[in-house]
Parts: sequence; structure tokens; C-alpha cells
Amino acid sequence: MWYQLFKYVLLGPALRLLGRPAVTGLDNIPRTGPVIIAANHLAVIDSLYLALVVPRRVTFLAKQEYFTGKGPRGRFNRWFYSVSGQVPVDRTGGSAAADALAAATRILAAGGVWAVHPEGTRSPDGRIYRGRTGTLRVAMATGAPVVPVTLAGTDRVNPRGSRLPRFGKVRIEFGAPRRYPATEQRHLVRAATDELMREMAARSGRHYVDRYAATFRTPTSRR
Repeated sequence: MWYQLFKYVLLGPALRLLGRPAVTGLDNIPRTGPVIIAANHLAVIDSLYLALVVPRRVTFLAKQEYFTGKGPRGRFNRWFYSVSGQVPVDRTGGSAAADALAAATRILAAGGVWAVHPEGTRSPDGRIYRGRTGTLRVAMATGAPVVPVTLAGTDRVNPRGSRLPRFGKVRIEFGAPRRYPATEQRHLVRAATDELMREMAARSGRHYVDRYAATFRTPTSRR
């Protein structure tokens, strides 16, 4: 219930007003069955725009910290991520990566839509960076198709360091679904991931950077 309220009543209208999203390729998303939405990552608000425009319910893996925070903001985050059906994942332990992939596999096994940003963090400069292999490892293990998505303009609506969103123009393009044969050979998974990210960069007109994006830290962040 809350997911639909956020999408159509509480957040959706404001997101449409702010970003005026132009969407192409929605028919590339299968109407039923498991599917992976793999998108580049420009801004925190990316996930909200994906949930807004995808006709099916979308599930993300959210940091466990969002569910355990204290104070008014912590309580709000816990409530928001819980009622919107997002899945908490502990990313601090040694088995964190395996736990995250297992959680994604459960989403797909239930016939759901798992949305992920293979870059793992926001792009610091708008370019598309090397993707983590977890996305395609799950795709190869489950047989779920991967729909590549390119986002543009979300970093203008939701700039780094800005507390308030701004008006802009968001563009979202959904590519044709890809299926990947099962393999446990790491070099094949790596190569397929690189090919996917390069294709996303080429289709979006963005430069591809063959290294992982550095995690962004504000000037007041502590190491």
C-alpha cells in the first residue's frame, strides 16, 4: 500500500514536476517474471525515478544503516525503507557481498524486479565507471534477463551537497533485455560486465572509465 502511495500520491507528483522525466524503451521490461534493472548512478534520487517510471514494483538492496539509524532522521529512514519494501543488507562484514547477492537472488526467485547500480556508488563526474560483477553473477546464476538503463539529468535535479532538489530535465532510456549463460569463470563474468557498462556509456553518449568510481566523501567526512 505504501509503495503505491509514495509512487502516485506522496512523492511521484513532486518528482514528475521537478524532473519532467522523458522515458523511452519501457516496453523492454518484461511484464512478468524476474528481471534485473541495471542502471548507471548519478544521484541519490536515481532510485526514486526508477521506481516512479517502471510499471512493476521495484526492489533495491538498501544499506542496513538505513534501518538502524537513531534520532528523527534515523526513525524516518527506517520507516520509509521498511514500508516501501526495500531489503536491508549488511555491507560491513566479510560475507557482505555474498549476503547481498543472496538477497538479490531471493527477490528474483519470487518473480520480482531487482534494480541495481553496477558501479556501486555515484559517478563523481557524470562518466560511467567500471561495474562490479555481482549484477551479472546473479543474472547468470538465476537466468533472469538484464535490462540496461541509462539515466541523465538526475544529478541536476539532485546535485551533490545540495539539501533541496532543483528543477531539471530527467531522461531515462531502457535498453533491450540481455540474457547471459551460466558460468563460474571469473574472467568471463568480468568481460561481460565490462561489455555491459561500455554499451551503456556508448548509448548514453558518456565517456567510459575503466576503473571503479571512488566513494564520494564530503569535506566534513572522516576517514
